[in-house]
Amino acid sequence: MGSNLIAMKEERRLWTRDELILALNLYLKLPFGKLHSGNPDIIHLAQIIDRTPGSVAMRLNNFASVDPYHQQRGIGGLPGGKRQVEPIWNEFINNKDELLFESERILAEKENVAIENKFAEVLKGTENLKGEFKLREVKTRVNQNVFRQIVMANYDNKCAITGIDISDLLVASHIIPWSKNEKERLNPENGICLSPLYDRAYDKGYIGINEKFEILVSAELKKKSKKEYYLQHFNLLIGKKIILPKKYYPKKEFLGFHLDVIFRK
Repeated sequence: MGSNLIAMKEERRLWTRDELILALNLYLKLPFGKLHSGNPDIIHLAQIIDRTPGSVAMRLNNFASVDPYHQQRGIGGLPGGKRQVEPIWNEFINNKDELLFESERILAEKENVAIENKFAEVLKGTENLKGEFKLREVKTRVNQNVFRQIVMANYDNKCAITGIDISDLLVASHIIPWSKNEKERLNPENGICLSPLYDRAYDKGYIGINEKFEILVSAELKKKSKKEYYLQHFNLLIGKKIILPKKYYPKKEFLGFHLDVIFRK
């Protein structure tokens, strides 16, 4: 009876914009199969916004229902819940930089920690910066860190080529480089989880990935085909498919850009 009363009160208490932004933040960081009330991350968010884990899990599933990836898989949702989250989702799609940073700022505030302290490791070297330049640098580094979290979760913390699952040995690699497309730099479909060797090789165009998610080795790299390192690290990659992610597949348009502009044919 008591738990039912709490649930009824929650239904009447509308979600605030800040709460919905925090729900989106967590949704992006979790694989679809983990959007349940027993997940420790969902329990934590529920505690800091004074909601039940079941209520938070429901909101995350509402976001899944407006996510085009899940819509293509036929996942629907209750109309009322979809209407609540759709404006926040659309805002994220149209302005990822601003909304992701805002979500981390709100989260730090709810956790009673300054965002500079929460991201102290990635913000090293920004202490003496001033004004707009400092804000821009802080925002960039925080967003890059969040992008890494999203991409790592999407690939189940494994390199898409080797399957290595040690977080310290993994990189959230951009398909279209960070500097080349501001609008898509934080798009999960623009990220692939790779180990450092293959991240560097992909970034410099020595390897590519086609629309069938098959790995290509550049003609320039093939010139080294008799070298031991080529035989050990690259020869077996030709035609091999990457390990596909849980949720956001690499966008074929982005893979095509990489092959056209960066790949060393």
